[in-house]
Amino acid sequence: MGWLSLPSFMRCGNKEDFTLSTEKITEKDEESERGNWSRKSDYLLSMVGYAVGLGNVWRFPYLTYKDGGGAFLIPYTIMLALAGLPLFFLECSLGQFASLGPISVWRILPLLQGVGVTMVIISTFVTIYYNVIIGYSLYYLFASFQSVLPWADCNPEWANANCSKTRLVLDCNITLDNETTINANYSWVEKNNYTCINGTKVFANTQAPSEQYWNNKVLQRSSGLDETGEVVWYLALCLLLSWLIVAVALFKGIKSSGKIVYFTAIFPYVVLVILLVRGATLDGALEGIEFYIGKQSNFTKLTEAEVWKDAATQIFFSLSVAWGGLVALSSYNKFNNNCYSDAIFVCVINCLTSVFAGFAIFSILGHMAHEAGKKVSEVVDSGFDLAFVAYPEALSKLPVAPLWSFLFFFMLLLLGLDSQFATVETLTTTIQDVYPKLMKKMRIPVTLGLCTVLFLLGLVCVTQAGIYWVNLVDHFCAGWGILFAAVLELVGICWIYGGNRFIEDTEMMIGKKSWLFWLWWRACWFFITPFLLLAILIWSLVTFERPTFGSVEYPVWGAAVGWCMIMFCLIWIPIIAIYKISKAKGSLWQRITFCCKPQPNWGPALERNRGERYRNMVDTEKEKDIEIPTVDAYVHKPE
Repeated sequence: MGWLSLPSFMRCGNKEDFTLSTEKITEKDEESERGNWSRKSDYLLSMVGYAVGLGNVWRFPYLTYKDGGGAFLIPYTIMLALAGLPLFFLECSLGQFASLGPISVWRILPLLQGVGVTMVIISTFVTIYYNVIIGYSLYYLFASFQSVLPWADCNPEWANANCSKTRLVLDCNITLDNETTINANYSWVEKNNYTCINGTKVFANTQAPSEQYWNNKVLQRSSGLDETGEVVWYLALCLLLSWLIVAVALFKGIKSSGKIVYFTAIFPYVVLVILLVRGATLDGALEGIEFYIGKQSNFTKLTEAEVWKDAATQIFFSLSVAWGGLVALSSYNKFNNNCYSDAIFVCVINCLTSVFAGFAIFSILGHMAHEAGKKVSEVVDSGFDLAFVAYPEALSKLPVAPLWSFLFFFMLLLLGLDSQFATVETLTTTIQDVYPKLMKKMRIPVTLGLCTVLFLLGLVCVTQAGIYWVNLVDHFCAGWGILFAAVLELVGICWIYGGNRFIEDTEMMIGKKSWLFWLWWRACWFFITPFLLLAILIWSLVTFERPTFGSVEYPVWGAAVGWCMIMFCLIWIPIIAIYKISKAKGSLWQRITFCCKPQPNWGPALERNRGERYRNMVDTEKEKDIEIPTVDAYVHKPE
């Protein structure tokens, strides 16, 4: 008996109800070769863990503050409905229907199989640097096991003359006894008991201990991408440990990772609640929350295009659509699983997590601003600076600081790990579809080998210039390539394969639905979502600036490397399309037409699920057609 189910008005047909029951779905897998999720909750928590990541904690709160506070929730919710949920539902349905990963699933449309290859290559790039960020979290986690946090004070070992716990005033304007206004040295002002005129203080260019600890001690950061430096050995060890954790979690595929996510996906919420309760009791917490979503709300911001672009981009990347992971995870579902309810549940949980995380983050940042005598806007930041500079500084000033620091970085670690589990599972699923017999016999060696290769590739990211490489890959690979792949995915499935045909495929799984039920999904899949993503893509290209990290500008060759990486990811789309066409027979138009049709082996994996629509589906042990040799080489027999 499940302990959480959707109300009747949100259920879809008479198929399996949505549930987080911990009862086993089936005693025996439907597919003996690939396997299935042991429990429905294994799948749902894996999807939640994949979608909910570091961006929910270190980017969404900042965007909410920057783009109008509470008003930002309006475009955020609209973009969830227009961009996030439609793509999420489509990819979950696609993977579940064919029980195939992000490359093999393009039997649906051979011409665009390169889109799947692009998704997997981009996921590979992201996997390399994402584990580096997990390594940073591990380092700070270990550093928290001290009675005094190491970044609480300026340590001469890594601090320089600019390090200071307080803001240093150089000079200010004062009014003398004869009512003359002059600019004077601040030490002279204090010595003679004068008072600075409000707003005239000039502060020294100092850095907080947490900032210098991050740059000088943890990263040993070089001056730029040109200065590679040496491998930072303790970061390399943390990176190795993070890959060992991933390898252990995935050594049995979804059978092992599906159990670990019960902890990695749920415990971050426990930590968020603890941090929120602690933060709410601190002086200045209310001010921080008001800056986050209260009196800072500015509805005039809704007239700015940048706000809507931020909302769409955050939704798109937060839900992890078009990375291939949703297709991979859903491919292990039973055929009649209610993927519609799953999509709604995971998307809503992801967005609510982002909002909730903001309260926990800003309550403590409000206290930090209160203690420093600053405005909250002066301590708010996004990304690395929030996670490894501003927040650690705030935690260092709390009673029992090591405890709160441990909890915060343990939360970051878990948020990163369960997203990483799903991303690496995307890669192993691709190998599974290519070599099912190999993976059945040698899953552990293959998984260890993959993690070892990715660890070695990630070593460049733990050099003294490593942070610049992390930022470079994130700037290029995790941006335009994914947007471009998503647009092609929607165009290919809805305009070439046929949106109505895809809806019929989905109804084979979740049951027949009314025309009114599909009206919204048709509008999004056919028009709204692809045009919205195309607009974001064009906007991003038009407003492109050479990447920077803080005040450090990347050299021209660094930007060129970034463009080469993204071109390497995208070039497979035309290469594979040309290869497919060249292997077909007939005139050029006949070849193109042939490659725009599903392959004969497209359809449900098991014969009992095919019905009349796929009764003629080709099902041989090894189907040799026009597929690229290294993909889809094997087609399984039904049980």
